[in-house]
Amino acid sequence: MSRYGMNVKFTAQPGQREALADILLEAAELARPDRDCELYIVHVSDTEPDTIWVNEVWSSKDAHDAALALEETRASIQRAMPLIAGVEAISLLPLGGKGL
Repeated sequence: MSRYGMNVKFTAQPGQREALADILLEAAELARPDRDCELYIVHVSDTEPDTIWVNEVWSSKDAHDAALALEETRASIQRAMPLIAGVEAISLLPLGGKGL
């Protein structure tokens, strides 16, 4: 089965980048024990003050979808929604490289 990846660009409401980043970092901690989550990295842009990037790699799309259905994940999403001005997501098929 192929791995599943996502690059997600979050645009926070003005002045809310840190609060949104904190929620995304909490999501990364929730994913830490999940063996199907191979990578979950939160980045901030040093040129765009309201932008946060999340890079994810999962063992499969089904594993990613299952993680999104968890109660803890849904609660994090609900907390984050008011802080988000926009989302751009790109689904990817990771081929390999350092860390994979």
